Amino acid sequence: MKAMIFAAGRGERMRPLTDTCPKPLLTVRGRPLIEWHILNLVKAGITEIVINHAHLGHMIEDKLQEGTQFGAHIVYSPEGSALETAGGIAKARHLLGEAPFVAIAGDVFCPYFDYTQVKDALQDEDVWGKPHPEHQRDMAWLYLVKNPAHNPKGDFALHNFSIANTGELLHTFSGIGVYRPAMFDSVQAGDSAKLAPLLREFADQGKIGGELYRGDWTDVGTVERLNQLNAPIR
Repeated sequence: MKAMIFAAGRGERMRPLTDTCPKPLLTVRGRPLIEWHILNLVKAGITEIVINHAHLGHMIEDKLQEGTQFGAHIVYSPEGSALETAGGIAKARHLLGEAPFVAIAGDVFCPYFDYTQVKDALQDEDVWGKPHPEHQRDMAWLYLVKNPAHNPKGDFALHNFSIANTGELLHTFSGIGVYRPAMFDSVQAGDSAKLAPLLREFADQGKIGGELYRGDWTDVGTVERLNQLNAPIR
């Protein structure tokens, strides 16, 4: 399985820090955000990694290079201007192949996420080699988290491992998901396109699965949240 890490965003809410440093290279607990993901992916045996970038992207390439220091093989998908999440995937499809891949927001912090679980998320067969009709149906598998203070209304409902757009209880999308490349057939390489409309379209068709992740998770979207993560532990 391959992985893609999104690193093309400008990080407007993190200015002035992101005026001179791309957000995925901001340091949390002594390590750049993006390195936490890379190390956890490699720990799970996922070593083929694609990273897209735009704003100050050369700094990301200079820092991570080919990934050999992590035991990974990193390739890059540069964007002249950020193409949004679905647009970034469409542009990088030739690097991702035809098998399901895991994609991760480069600006979330989840140091204990176990990426071994993503390998089975969209498998067409169960552990006994029998067809798995529910997974064959799904175009994506999302990891949801409890709603943080900055997103109290949540994004998606979860009913028996099936993602829905509406429900009595909504959870927040973590920014970590597994996708079939065919999900992005409608997006042309080089076009800007957001991921949320695609997710909602396929959720309405009953083709998005998911589960709730209960471990540590933070959307590092503001300087305040970054400072909270880096505050001394008492």
